[in-house]
Amino acid sequence: MSARQSFFDADTLKRAVASGDADTLVAQFSDDAEMEMIDQRTPPSAPTVLRGREAIGQTMRELFSRDMTHEVLQCVVQGDHAAYTERCSYPDGNKVMSMTMLDLRDGRIVHQSTVQAWDEGHPARPEAGDFSAPADSQEMELARVDTVSVGGMNVIRMALEPGWRWSEHMKEGAGTDLCMKGHCAFIESGTLCCRMGDGTEITFEAGQVASVPPGHDGWVVGDEAVALIDWKAGN
Repeated sequence: MSARQSFFDADTLKRAVASGDADTLVAQFSDDAEMEMIDQRTPPSAPTVLRGREAIGQTMRELFSRDMTHEVLQCVVQGDHAAYTERCSYPDGNKVMSMTMLDLRDGRIVHQSTVQAWDEGHPARPEAGDFSAPADSQEMELARVDTVSVGGMNVIRMALEPGWRWSEHMKEGAGTDLCMKGHCAFIESGTLCCRMGDGTEITFEAGQVASVPPGHDGWVVGDEAVALIDWKAGN
């Protein structure tokens, strides 16, 4: 291992993952780091891509807030690269396995690529989620996002006020030019328009189910607020 790589502390990474310490883990990323995540919801042709330590930190903190345990099974560091496998377990017995590759520069992570797979079995018992008592709530300009965890997954309810637009109100916090989350959502009220990076545009109205892949902008159409339930963006 070269001298410049001796600063990357694999033991700190393993402890941070196992303890759910998002702040310590995110501190190992460079300011301009990128994170790429691939699974059955975001396949290789349309992975989730996060750019910048701030955007990565938001995702890490949300991930570690879920009711699950994390365990690093193996971790190897060689030169400018590192790799580790991780097993996550939900209280209902469902498990997630992931393989992560890291590119390193001056002892910090500059690129992370994660491929993951999880059990598709049903929960051990019925569960109910309640948006009147969400597990997490975020108030933003012209928007509110509530999250409930049920059946081993997160379900999001978004309330978007007239005038809200992702590229104006969410872009800076996300650290990406377009929204890189995939969505599968039921539109409860209002009208929402989405435009993909290639210019493809579609409008969703109340009563419809919207499927939107990563790489898009979105905005509220007209003077009526939009309320939607999203089963995909929080996972």
